Amino acid sequence: MNVINITGVRYTPDDLTKRYVRKKIGSLDRYLSRHTRKSAHVDIKLKEVNRAHGNKYECDVIMHLPEQTIMAKDSTLNMLAAVDIVEEKLRAQLKKYHDTRKEHRGRHDLLGRLKRRVYRPSFETE
Repeated sequence: MNVINITGVRYTPDDLTKRYVRKKIGSLDRYLSRHTRKSAHVDIKLKEVNRAHGNKYECDVIMHLPEQTIMAKDSTLNMLAAVDIVEEKLRAQLKKYHDTRKEHRGRHDLLGRLKRRVYRPSFETE
């Protein structure tokens, strides 16, 4: 990914957390094409949410891609666990994004046409 912005809301992420988030979310670029990878940027918000049952941490990721924006959000008792869950959600969405935008015609279609031309039986009479 080209740009990854990490911000904290009522939570200041330390260097280890930032490095972990960059590693997890940054590794998702393998599901993107080269063109998409160049223009993609990600906004990550790490929040501490006070709920009735205790403190929870929330991870909110917005991935801006060409022609589409992908979002995922989760809250758990641990910030790193929230990042892991969001990464899995994003991975599933990126696989769908990649499948809808990839070319389905490729080398195999070209080889098939070539084989049909070359190995076409000739109906010559003797």
